[in-house]
Amino acid sequence: MTRKTDILLTALAPAIWGSTYLVTTEFLPAGFPLTVAMLRALPAGILLLLVVRQLPKGTWWFKIILLGALNFTIFWWLLFEAAYRLPGGVAATVGAIQPLFVIFLAHIILGSTIRALSIIAALTGIFGVALLILTPNAALDPVGLGAGIAGALSMACGTVLSRHWQPPVSPLTFTAWQLTAGGILLLPAAMWLEPPLPNLDTANILGLFYLGLIGAALTYLLWFKGLARIEPSIIAPLGFLSPVTAVLLGWFALNQSLTPAQITGMIIVLCSVWLSQHAAHIRVKTPINPIQTQS
Repeated sequence: MTRKTDILLTALAPAIWGSTYLVTTEFLPAGFPLTVAMLRALPAGILLLLVVRQLPKGTWWFKIILLGALNFTIFWWLLFEAAYRLPGGVAATVGAIQPLFVIFLAHIILGSTIRALSIIAALTGIFGVALLILTPNAALDPVGLGAGIAGALSMACGTVLSRHWQPPVSPLTFTAWQLTAGGILLLPAAMWLEPPLPNLDTANILGLFYLGLIGAALTYLLWFKGLARIEPSIIAPLGFLSPVTAVLLGWFALNQSLTPAQITGMIIVLCSVWLSQHAAHIRVKTPINPIQTQS
């Protein structure tokens, strides 16, 4: 599989994640961010565990619990909190600072070089998504914004550590472990902090199935597989595709307005994604070798 194919397959994950906001607001009962996050992670993780039939060993228990917390428990809790408090396009774009977090965390944890062109690409992407949210109806709830930013930091930490800690198992097994750990950690919080879900209708059930099987199991398999092959500072800017998808779905499915500024923002975002890939290609002419397996 070529490097370009790896990047394209990995890019499918954030593109699909952009639909999370539409599904959350249109298909799921409001006011249950922890419960919805748990129901997205735990059933999908258990299903994958039944397929791989393998559990972590030794120090990997601690690593998987930490990764599950960063990539799912904390991140999804804050993601759904932001989704409930902010319009879909706004919620999807608040996390635009994540690639910037990843660049600096990768330098600290992995020793990756901080390239000026990568910083420029990240800042360009942030500017592009800013254009996406500057609409008359963009209500910027402070708690929602804080949740979005904190969630981006959590996901950035999880992304870098998922690259740093590569277990001697398949990406499918790695995904199963993290989803299950994240879901188990969410379970007591959902039970203690939120009331029971109301009776679910067909739309609710379909929404949860979509978020679990497509929005979690499939997309995170692609994401972790990409992280095993490509350094985080190259993969993280692909996350800019998520707000583009969210805004386009809002325009197409919810009849939300799409202004010239938003169209310009989308073009800038796509240019920033290309620029980030170009920045990495300048330094690395051959595929990056995966980081040595750690036990």
